[in-house]
Amino acid sequence: MKKELIKELFQKFEQACYMFNNIECWSARELQEILGYTKWSNFQNAIEKAKESCKHAGALVSDHFADIGKMVVLGSGSQREIEDIALTRYACYLIAQNGDPAKNEVAFAQTYFAVQTRKQEIIEQRLLDVARVTAREKLSKSEKKLSGIIFERGVDHKGFAAIRSRGDKALFGGYTTNDMKRKLHLPENRALADFLPTLTIKAKDFATELTSHNVVEKDLKEEQPISKEHTDNNLAVRKMLLERGVKPETLPASEDVSKVKRRLENDGKKVLKGVNKTKKK
Repeated sequence: MKKELIKELFQKFEQACYMFNNIECWSARELQEILGYTKWSNFQNAIEKAKESCKHAGALVSDHFADIGKMVVLGSGSQREIEDIALTRYACYLIAQNGDPAKNEVAFAQTYFAVQTRKQEIIEQRLLDVARVTAREKLSKSEKKLSGIIFERGVDHKGFAAIRSRGDKALFGGYTTNDMKRKLHLPENRALADFLPTLTIKAKDFATELTSHNVVEKDLKEEQPISKEHTDNNLAVRKMLLERGVKPETLPASEDVSKVKRRLENDGKKVLKGVNKTKKK
């Protein structure tokens, strides 16, 4: 396929996109023309096949194929409403998959919508990665803040480690920090939080922030009362999770957060590299 045709088709698909109920969609009538279908009835056959594919994939047809009307101008200058369908990106992809790949327009559409769908998945995953790294960094800051507060109140490093361990035991339903590491098959020399899912990291962070606040507010001193406060806060957070149907000790381990962070940093380097290449041109 020639570059000129690729560019032309790309622009057509981009320009045909519009927002329907806050969702990116394409008009079936416009897509019919772009894909080179001369008759609406023939294109309807492709749409019906796409709907069947949608069902087989376990998705709701109504979520991706919305029946709507479209006003068209007749030769006399008057307007008439005709049948149309608002198609999501996934619906367009299925229609292209059920089309004739020998046609340049259909072959392009198959690739265009497959790549665009994949891009959306990549964006969603990257946002989840960013949220997890951010949550982990926030927990580190909260724990550093708590350690600074309690060191001033007669607790040493060994005592702080014991307080954190008791907090984990309360949060994880009796499992100690080391128990959880063994349960999740994690390295002994790594922090448990580096492998926890975002929800659990945020739970630990919330309990830690509560402890920092209450130690100051209640003017707690020495290891025993501070340890009880931290345990109580973790128990309260656990209770809240259980009420929502979440048992933190049963959640599977997530990817090493340090690897996730490196991947995000590498993405940034790639962006910079691309910008530099553009500047040189």
